[in-house]
This record gives sequence, structure tokens and C-alpha cells, in this order.
Amino acid sequence: MSVSVLAKSLIGSEIIKIGHEVNELKSKGAKIANLTIGDFDPSIFPIPSELKDEIVNAYNEHHTNYPPADGVLSLRKTISGILKDRYELDFNTDEILVSGGSRPLIYATYLALVDPGDKVIYPAPSWNNNHYCHLSSAEGIAVETTAETNFMPTAELLRPYVKGATLLALCSPLNPTGTMFSKEQLEEICDLVIEENKSRAAGEKPLYIMYDQIYSLLTFGKEHINPVSLRPELRDHVIYIDGISKCLAATGVRVGWGFGPAEVVSKMKALLTHIGAWAPKAEQVAVAKYFADKELVDQFMTSFKEQIQESLNALYVGFQQLKSEGFAVDAIVPMGAIYLTLKIDYIGKTTESGDLLKDSTDVNSYLIKEALAAFVPFSCFGTDETKSWFRASVGGCSLEDINEMIPRIKAALSKLK
Repeated sequence: MSVSVLAKSLIGSEIIKIGHEVNELKSKGAKIANLTIGDFDPSIFPIPSELKDEIVNAYNEHHTNYPPADGVLSLRKTISGILKDRYELDFNTDEILVSGGSRPLIYATYLALVDPGDKVIYPAPSWNNNHYCHLSSAEGIAVETTAETNFMPTAELLRPYVKGATLLALCSPLNPTGTMFSKEQLEEICDLVIEENKSRAAGEKPLYIMYDQIYSLLTFGKEHINPVSLRPELRDHVIYIDGISKCLAATGVRVGWGFGPAEVVSKMKALLTHIGAWAPKAEQVAVAKYFADKELVDQFMTSFKEQIQESLNALYVGFQQLKSEGFAVDAIVPMGAIYLTLKIDYIGKTTESGDLLKDSTDVNSYLIKEALAAFVPFSCFGTDETKSWFRASVGGCSLEDINEMIPRIKAALSKLK
């Protein structure tokens, strides 16, 4: 069968490949601590009961036809209010676009702004920007970050690449690291973009920022910041990505939203109209009602964040204990999202059966088999396989699962030579 050049060159999800390895062992009866997928086990992290009730009510009220292409007006009004109240951002309903989760919005941002061959800059590690560059035929520039800046990009790192670039893809709290921009870091990047745009000739395409803040309400003792609040003059050059998937443990409810300059958002709307990527109308109606009740949302968020932070802290403390015992591991203090950055520095070691762990994928496979613990190497997020850093996602594991996993990791690492 002959397919398109794009179809032939598609790269499958590296995380799903790891999931297959985990599922194969599960099918044989193994109980694995699966810290791979950025999702939630509903038995551990259910969506708010009031939101579930509103969804059921919306179906009972027959909200089962097509929604407006940009989202039901009541939801866009709620979102506009949320932006003013929680972020001090002023965006009208015609500058807001609702879709089935955030992925269509990210793709629409790329297609609305990026022509084939345009430069797109993104940090490595980061989630899926390499794939979106491929899908849009962009020239992806992966800027490698380090633990010294908590794997967040800095203006100094980005400066050599901004000349002539079309899009700078940023995310905070960051998937996969769970780390966040400091105010100073993001201010310097904003100033870099402003400086670059001032240098461009009339009629030349500006440098835009895509700012993914889907985890913005899941922070732990850190303040979430955003470009336009810091530098209002960037308002026409920032497209935001947000939604309920992560902050309400509602990944399957599929309600996301983007917002930014009306001219860009209208083109994104046109693209998604052809794709049909809207969120179901009943879910939109339900989210509009639920999210408008700030007290109810905050009540849920308080307990939800405490539960996530407890799991992240248990994992962090467990790895710091292993480090204190002389194991070649480390972890970065959790700041936001549902992720912990782990260092498991065992590339080059040999297993009891004589197998050499050549790269981070080998280390991960070894831990899956020997410790019944599954992580995601940073190589799945744009770095190379020689780096010993991994993402751990706590949404699919109970606190008990995490605590029981640490001794198994200790035993497995102790066997390596």
C-alpha cells in the first residue's frame, strides 16, 4: 500500500511503546508501579463529583448537538472571568477557542503560524514539540537545557536561535520535569522576544510565543507566571494553551481552551472547524457551570493538590534516601504538575545476566523487569539516550504503590555491576 510521505515518516509515541512493555508484564500477573503516562487513575484521582453531576445533567437536558465552532458562549464567558480573576489577563470571548482537550489547540497554533521550513524553537526536554514540528514541516530547533536551571530554558540559551524564528514553544509547569519558570527567567525571555520583534522589518512575520500552562493550577509553593502579565506589550504575540484535563483530573472529559490575539484565534478556529476537534457540548455546558463557582473549584483543588504533592514528596524523599545510601540517583524538588524529575545514573552498568545497559532505554527496561517500576526516559522528550534523567508521573499510582516501589528499586540497582 502506498501512503503519503508524511505518513511514512511518522514517529509513534515513545511513551506508548513503554506502555506496551508494561502491559505485557501486567498480562502475566505482574503488579507494576506505572509512573509513565501523564494521566490519572480515576479510582485514585476521580474528577470532582459536582462536575460529574453537571455533565450528567447536561446530557439529560439534551445538550447533544454540535457546539459552536469556538465553544459554547457560556463556557467562553466563564473562561474570560477565570483569566481575569486568577491570572489578571483580559481576553474577550472572541479571543478564546474551546476544543477537545489541548492537543488540537497546540496543533492549530502550529498550523496557523508556521509555514514549511519556518524555525520553531523549543526546549529539550519538552512534550511533543518535535512531533508537531514534523507534522507542520517546520525546522525544529531543540535547545538542550540542564539540571542547573531545573531544565527550564533561559534567555541566554535561546538567544542564538531567535533570529528569524516564527514560534517559541514554552510550558510552565513543564512536562516532563514538573519544574517552573522563575519570574526573572521568564522576564528575560519575554524581553528577548520583544527585542527580536523590534528588529524585524515591516511586513516580516513576528516571533510568537506558544505558552502551554495546562498545569498552572497545580503548583506547590511556587507562583505561576505568564508572559503577558509580565510584559503586556506581548499580548498580540502570545497564544496560550490551557484547560481542565490536569487541574481537575479530567483528561477524558476533553475540554481545553486556547486564547490569544483574535486574528490568530480566528484562524485556529477555522482550522479546527475542518478537523471537527470540538469538545462535546454537554461537557462544555457542565464545565461552564462548575468552573464559574470559584469556591467549589478551590475546595476541590486544595484536597487534590495535597494528594498529588504527598505522592510527589514520597517519591522525592525515597530517591533522596537512596542517594544518601550511595546509590547514583537524584531528584529535583517538585514544583508543579504531576511529575518528578529523577536521575538514575546507571548507563554502562551490567546486569547479573551479563547484559550491558547501553542507554537510558535499557536502564528503564531493566527497572520495569527487575523492580516492577516504569518511568519515561528524557530521550522520549527530545534529549539523547545518553542522559540519565527520567520523568515519573504520579497520577496513575497510589501512595502505597510508590512507597512499596522504593525498596524494589534499591534491590534492583544493588544487583548492577
